[in-house]
Amino acid sequence: MALKRIAPSVLAADFANLQRDVEMINNSAADWFHIDIMDGVFVPNISFGMPVLRDIVKHANKTIDVHLMIVNPDRYIKTFADLGSNILTVHYEACTHLHRTLQAIKAEGMQAGVAINPHTSVSLLEDIINDIDLVCIMSVNPGFGGQSFIDNTYKKIIQLREIITRNNANTIIEIDGGVTSKNAKKLIDAGADVLVAGSFVFKSSDPAQTIKELKEIIAI
Repeated sequence: MALKRIAPSVLAADFANLQRDVEMINNSAADWFHIDIMDGVFVPNISFGMPVLRDIVKHANKTIDVHLMIVNPDRYIKTFADLGSNILTVHYEACTHLHRTLQAIKAEGMQAGVAINPHTSVSLLEDIINDIDLVCIMSVNPGFGGQSFIDNTYKKIIQLREIITRNNANTIIEIDGGVTSKNAKKLIDAGADVLVAGSFVFKSSDPAQTIKELKEIIAI
């Protein structure tokens, strides 16, 4: 059984105290850093770019899970590898030649992820599932933190898990958006491996304790 992981979303951190929040994640029970890069074109928001990622990586001592919500991600694959990304996830909807993009990510020594928006069917990934290390199912509409969880996500997790099993793939399933202590266990039970938590962690009174509680929930 695959290890179940928590990946706090740095997008929800306090950017006036970014080093403090990065060190909090380092010292917490979290497994990964989840870092959203938005261009204001693919999604209606702009997050942060390469200099901020470079500074995060400088202090982080856990897996760097980068989620590109940008058009033409191929232009930046080498850049994100050079910055220290361990996993690079591109959107299905942003890639004309997805197989080529995944091969380019792997050629730079990173694991290759594919994210799908709420309206995109997981069945579209079947022909390429053995080339994907991670599928990120968006459980909110991408672009902003703090949105409500979309219930259809559970069905998509079950369908994707069936595709992975049927093709004897090693792909892991990540859920991004609206994750809380109330739905974490149900997501894992449906077949998820990694839960991204942003606002729920960073808006809590004790983020490290919230991460610890999430880890305890998914370990049961």
